[in-house]
Amino acid sequence: MKNRWKTRIGAALLAAAVLAGCGGSSANGAAADAAAPEVNYFAAQDAVAESESMDLGSGLTSGLDPGAVTDRKMVYSANVYLESKTFDAARAALNDAVTEYGGYIEYTSIDGSAEDGDRYLNYTARIPVDHYTEFIAAVGEAGNVTSFNENAEDITSSYIDVEARLAALENQRDRLNELAEQAETTSDLIEIENRLSEVQYELENYTRQMRSMDERVAYSRVELTLREVTVYTPVTHTFADRIIDAFFSGWRAFRGFFEGLAIFIVEMLPFILLAGVILLIVRAATAKGRAERKAAKAAARAARMAAKTGTAPQSPDDAPKPKYQA
Repeated sequence: MKNRWKTRIGAALLAAAVLAGCGGSSANGAAADAAAPEVNYFAAQDAVAESESMDLGSGLTSGLDPGAVTDRKMVYSANVYLESKTFDAARAALNDAVTEYGGYIEYTSIDGSAEDGDRYLNYTARIPVDHYTEFIAAVGEAGNVTSFNENAEDITSSYIDVEARLAALENQRDRLNELAEQAETTSDLIEIENRLSEVQYELENYTRQMRSMDERVAYSRVELTLREVTVYTPVTHTFADRIIDAFFSGWRAFRGFFEGLAIFIVEMLPFILLAGVILLIVRAATAKGRAERKAAKAAARAARMAAKTGTAPQSPDDAPKPKYQA
């Protein structure tokens, strides 16, 4: 009876290993698919600054149509760069658009100051895919758009691989549970439960992956960048304009670096002064000891020389005095 049970358990574990191998190759395929470059299956628009057909500051029109693709797992994303002379109003308009279309802000950061008029805002908004095109249009009304690009990624293959892996793991779990109920020895039961723990861990891992993909498909990702300006960027640029813009942009970066360096030095000045005072105190406290050690070394050298020549060492007071002539 015991041999028969070991045969059955061995066969079940072998079948589980085979299924795990198949699932592993499927998972590797999913990983390779995820690592591959994103393929845009639609005509995504290039940067708005390079497009003469789009009127900057008067709204955006998405080149993607999420509602047209229903049999694929598509992930939509976009990057929008805006500028505004009324930063607070533009920021409020973006917040209102996110709320109106049922989205949420995943990440936000702001830099600069209102006094200097150089505030810089970055949003990562997650918008329900059903409202993606409407949200893009609303964003275009919030400020002067200087750049816009979007992309659609097909993750259907990865999604199917994860589904197959989950189905295989669930079959393994059910079969191992049946064997656990029929186990006649403690060692057999322990072996089955160990494998059950491994299968359960893999199930949870792939379940998380599927939930993440479902979230990416259901909510498009839109990166929003808003910059405060006093003069809007021209729609078209000549070569000379680009050279001038590059020069002033570099100058602003250069000035900003040294301003930051100066502020850092001023902030650190009290610590530098304190360190200098401590160093002077330490040097003064150790000066006498250094002088005594130097004199001791000189006396030791004199003693060694006297020992070599057979004469008594001279004390500093017995040393011949230099003679000076008037």
